[in-house]
Amino acid sequence: QVQLVESGGGLVQAGGSLRLSCAASGNFFSISTMGWYRQAPGKQRELVALANSGGSINYADSVKGRFTISRDNAKNTVYLQMNSLKPEDTAVYYCNALARQNYALEYNYWGQGTQVTVSS
Repeated sequence: QVQLVESGGGLVQAGGSLRLSCAASGNFFSISTMGWYRQAPGKQRELVALANSGGSINYADSVKGRFTISRDNAKNTVYLQMNSLKPEDTAVYYCNALARQNYALEYNYWGQGTQVTVSS
């Protein structure tokens, strides 16, 4: 019942910046948590940043000070501003949302993923 539409991925040089966007649409009462994960080839998917509806934010240690997650609740959209990008940041980035369908049901939803490639 929830669709996540991502945009903003691409190819940048080391030290550059990208801004990812993810907009949620569909039938739901609320979204408690939105966040970003990434997966590099041959590696497990890892958390990049999370933002819940109350404003709490969590970052992976590897991106602290460089990435900023923000959320526009009115638009059901989450953003990831990525600065000072490094080749190690190269991965497929996935948007995630924890959405409540009703008082009894809450599900995780995933975007299709967007490629971020950082060249040296």
